[in-house]
Amino acid sequence: MDRNGFDKAPATTGGVGTDGTCEAAALPAAALPWRVRLHDRPHTLDPIAWDALLDASPEPTPFLRHAWLAALHDSGSACADTGWQPLFLTIEAADGRLVAATALYLKAHSYGEYVFDWAWADAYQRHGLAYYPKLLGAVPFTPVPGSRLLARDESGRQALLEAIGELMRERSLSSAHLLFLAEADRASAEAALWLLRRTVQFHWSNRQVDDPVAAPYRDFDDFLASLQRVKRKKIAQERRYVREAGVTFRVLRGAQITEGDWDFFHHCYRLTYRAHRSTPYLTRTFFRLTAQTLPEHWLMFIAERDGQPIAASLLAIDAGQQVAWGRYWGATEVVNCLHFEACYYQPLQWCIEQGWRRFEGGAQGEHKMARGLLPVTTWSAHRLAHPAFNDAVARFLDREGEGIAAYVDELNEHTPFRAA
Repeated sequence: MDRNGFDKAPATTGGVGTDGTCEAAALPAAALPWRVRLHDRPHTLDPIAWDALLDASPEPTPFLRHAWLAALHDSGSACADTGWQPLFLTIEAADGRLVAATALYLKAHSYGEYVFDWAWADAYQRHGLAYYPKLLGAVPFTPVPGSRLLARDESGRQALLEAIGELMRERSLSSAHLLFLAEADRASAEAALWLLRRTVQFHWSNRQVDDPVAAPYRDFDDFLASLQRVKRKKIAQERRYVREAGVTFRVLRGAQITEGDWDFFHHCYRLTYRAHRSTPYLTRTFFRLTAQTLPEHWLMFIAERDGQPIAASLLAIDAGQQVAWGRYWGATEVVNCLHFEACYYQPLQWCIEQGWRRFEGGAQGEHKMARGLLPVTTWSAHRLAHPAFNDAVARFLDREGEGIAAYVDELNEHTPFRAA
């Protein structure tokens, strides 16, 4: 079909050169035809074309690589059976080249998103309207900001937003949501009159080489020296508790992580969910698949005592961007302050030793500020089909946004760092 309708793709799409390489094309001018296609599983996408388009987008992350999305689907972690029906949307030029794409899901619930809309769903239900299924553009179970509208330029992002709106209308969906947007995506959604919502995360940033005040941190002690005295003492005390308990750490990167290490980590991961009376989102098969296809994006810390593993934390990493993302952790026994050591101090020490730029500590948790992670505003975009509900949510988001902005301002007044 042409740009006014949708095809359901039965086979791979995208353009691959004669030498096996693929270059994502720029979006053609509006006067030229292009094809919008839907894909009900990752395997109908051309992985080379998809990843090339991701790399050409402003803020790529490993979490939208084709192999990551395929592992979520193939492992049974994010698929129709778990309420995550893939509905990936691609736009092709007349010659078949992939020019824009986005990973969408038909959602039968709001679990695993980290931007909460349960109250909106409840309001729909109380008025006799169906909120689910809804359309979601996000990485399942992953509150990491990054590009969601994969395109080289603004025209590509606007074409995707137009196609999402058309998909909502054709399928009579209640709403569409794009979560944890890159700045370019946020600006595009705002220009297209989507509703914007703010949330807050906490990220650590290394001092930069061109910093007029100081070079990147030399080591963890240099980082500690930049903090206020009370914060330094607290961190030193928490690290001492772990050392005095006889705990040491092994740091494993990529292919260094063995099947046995993965088995132990997944056991710890399940224990964390069990402690919260919940069920893990990610299966052991998901970690096995990504360990095979994307090993360079994993970093694991295993805590040991008397030669036996007692805890593990897992980070996703990107060496090209020099960014690490704190993801999962668990322990088989209780050790005072072990969580802080495994999830913050060991990762920060590693990032400093590697000279990396940023460590993102995940969703929520203002306690992270005491460990040198500062508040960062993150964004999502929303469109509701019902005009009255869209207006009501817009008013709510205006009020909520004012509160979030005031909250961030208040947090920034309590920086853990010493005055320059």
